[in-house]
Amino acid sequence: MKKYIIVFAIISALAISFVSEQVSALPLPISEFDSDLVFQPDPEPSSIIYKVQPGDTLWAIAEKKDVSVKDLIVWNELNSSLIHPDQKIMIKTEEVKEVKAKESKAKKEVKKYIVKKGDTLSKIAKDHDISLNDLIAWNQITSYLIYPNDQLTVSGEKSSIAVANIELHPTRIKSQPPPPTAKAETKAPTATVAKAPPTSTSGREMTMTATAYTAYCEGCSGITYTGIDLRSNPNQKVIAVDPRVIPLGSRVWVEGYGEAIAGDIGGAIKGNIIDVFIQHKADALNWGRRTVKIKILD
Repeated sequence: MKKYIIVFAIISALAISFVSEQVSALPLPISEFDSDLVFQPDPEPSSIIYKVQPGDTLWAIAEKKDVSVKDLIVWNELNSSLIHPDQKIMIKTEEVKEVKAKESKAKKEVKKYIVKKGDTLSKIAKDHDISLNDLIAWNQITSYLIYPNDQLTVSGEKSSIAVANIELHPTRIKSQPPPPTAKAETKAPTATVAKAPPTSTSGREMTMTATAYTAYCEGCSGITYTGIDLRSNPNQKVIAVDPRVIPLGSRVWVEGYGEAIAGDIGGAIKGNIIDVFIQHKADALNWGRRTVKIKILD
């Protein structure tokens, strides 16, 4: 009997030992794992929620979070800019980052150009492989005058502003006038100067020989000396003049043609001769060569 008891005890001990080894081989409970291995930190959220506080306005929230009111309205599908306390406002941080990154990149890549004597907006745009539209928009050009040593932006994002909405007045180069004393010392009157109009030509009336031209004549680019794109602005009233007689940029009334801008020059346009721009070739031929009265308006 003792023999059986001993054998049973041995078997029991072996069984207990075997079970213990199997249990120890099982995976540990989650609570016993290294928390860093299980609970990884969440990635940076693509948006955050802001809870509106008493006295908040959409504009104030936009300023605080460095976003636009328009963005807040779009992100939250708001019908107006009215908000109320405890309202939750979503701010898309990823979109904000992308916008800021684009703005930063654009600022770094902005290129400048110093205007030189003889330049025109059209020439500057062509030399830098950009459109006249963009050049005007980037520099917020509203006057037809640009001067040597002016600094123009010649790079940036494309603009949707149309040249036709801006270039009702031509752009031209005008040298900076010298000091009065220098002018008196260096400018002696000559025969040419004597025939030129006085400093103020406003209201002056003259008789001129007038011919006509189109934007598609042989060898023509369609862009005037002062930078007006006649092909893009076929209804623009422009005349070619001798700048010694009629200053470029002047508004001029022409008999039978109407009010125009003195925005172009020509090799054959000397003295009391003008060339009027007419859109269609047949109409230009019909104009022919005639004598007209003109009046410089300003």
